[in-house]
Amino acid sequence: MGGGGGGGGCGEMGIAKAWRYSTFSAKLALEQQHKHVCWRSQKRPISWSIICGLMLFCLGLISLFTGHVASDLEWYSQRLVKRSLYSKLDMGRRASINIWKSESSKFYYGCSKKGRHFASAVREKSSNGYLLIAASGGLNQQRTGITDAVVVARILNATLVVPELDHHSFWKDDSDFVNIFDVDWFISSLAKDVTIVKRVPDKVMRSMEKPPYTMRVPRKSTPEYYLDQVLPILLRRRVVQLTKFDYRLANNIDEELQKLRCRVNYHALRFTKPIQELGQKLVLRMRKMTNRFIAVHLRFEADMLAFSGCYYGGGEKERYELGEIRKRWATLPDLSPEGERKRGKCPLTPHEVGLMLRALGFGNETYLYVASGEIYGGEETLQPLRELFPNFYTKEMLASEELKPFLPYSSRLAAIDYIVSDESDVFVTNNNGNMAKILAGRRRYMGHKRTIRPNAKKLSALFMARNKMDWDTFAKKVKSYQRGFMGEPDEMRSGRGEFHEFPYSCVCHKPFKYPDDENNNNEQVTLVSRAYIGSGSEWENKGSNSLQRLKENPGEGPVTLGDTNDDGFLAD
Repeated sequence: MGGGGGGGGCGEMGIAKAWRYSTFSAKLALEQQHKHVCWRSQKRPISWSIICGLMLFCLGLISLFTGHVASDLEWYSQRLVKRSLYSKLDMGRRASINIWKSESSKFYYGCSKKGRHFASAVREKSSNGYLLIAASGGLNQQRTGITDAVVVARILNATLVVPELDHHSFWKDDSDFVNIFDVDWFISSLAKDVTIVKRVPDKVMRSMEKPPYTMRVPRKSTPEYYLDQVLPILLRRRVVQLTKFDYRLANNIDEELQKLRCRVNYHALRFTKPIQELGQKLVLRMRKMTNRFIAVHLRFEADMLAFSGCYYGGGEKERYELGEIRKRWATLPDLSPEGERKRGKCPLTPHEVGLMLRALGFGNETYLYVASGEIYGGEETLQPLRELFPNFYTKEMLASEELKPFLPYSSRLAAIDYIVSDESDVFVTNNNGNMAKILAGRRRYMGHKRTIRPNAKKLSALFMARNKMDWDTFAKKVKSYQRGFMGEPDEMRSGRGEFHEFPYSCVCHKPFKYPDDENNNNEQVTLVSRAYIGSGSEWENKGSNSLQRLKENPGEGPVTLGDTNDDGFLAD
């Protein structure tokens, strides 16, 4: 096997040389064919500049009488040339992808500032009543509920009472809001958007003839539903409690309300000082060992596997144990494990995550921080991942003594994993659960830090057939399947997936201007390039020259800045 690895290295060099040679030969043949066709036809293609010049000349005569037609046509012709440039950049070749960071992230930034017409919050005494919220699920599921609770309070013109966390879920964590989040910061940072109080005033409670009205709204309810069904009850009873509040607000809502979601999720929900300090300590300890590291979020606990309805090769013991856990959810349908795997609904095993990362190009010297609960199967399940990545660390390994006060509280432990995962250079998940979605959205908002989610539908079939192919073939297929799942900015489109995962209303394009447009402050063009165009000073030097060349010669091909097949880049 070792000899095969050495041969593979030489083979890769040979493939690279062959690829460069074949590309050059194909290009040369194309040029010869083009010359041959031109010789036969004795015609040369007419460029856009000649067409526009002729039109300008003809209409220039007319403009002597009209006085404005030519100037208008000149403006449109300039716009046409610029549009041609951007389309060429956008439709460029599928260049190599840097596996550690997105090269096009520099063109984007998080933008959640409220608009000029977004009115300030109504005061407590002027509001329509008090809204009580009972969140549901684990830490990150509750985080979505808290975020949406603020937006619902805004829709209802209600005063929001600090949400109550779930003490009865599978995790049995009795932590309150104040134990996990900085409650004073939460209230003050959102004061201009929604009035928030820590409890309903005693005077209001004593004046009520009946206890607070309790109701559960349907999942993904629209703002209109809250106005039609909840607001009349709130006005009548003054205090309403919404229970099991997770994903109870529609995904697609008004853009200003979407931006409010981002202000809550990415700014107002700040962890308490003890959690924040320990999380940052773990980040610093990882940084002392390595300049960059991957955080892998493994949802491979028994409850997760049971809920998925999948089978992981553990025989009758696994089927019995997970089957017993599955009985806790009476409404779950009977599922076919094979069918779920084919549909891409099964979380990747730790071994499969390791194989995917190695196939993408991460070497065994790469440092891993593994964020997880109690892994089903324990060390035996984790061993294959450890062998693929010996530099394997967890919060328990990095802070055994300091972690002891947090051990009885699963949500606080999850918050520590959240911090380290957020600060990592690359975030990888084996599932599409709540933490995976929440962190993916945050990392997009905070600068499109590399976030890899497995293309489980295609990878599952590949993993089952991996023994039928050599490593190079397997790795090439993994790289191909993972395009579009690497956290690139162009993966995010309006209306795609959960807003918490794809916060499209809160990510803006940085404006790009040509040097000769600097005097024209009214004309800014957004540049979105899916091609690799270099980074840092390389962009400043080579990028601007190439763009200028394309501007002057719009018929040229896409910009290419040097060799992009160096280590650290994902190539086909």
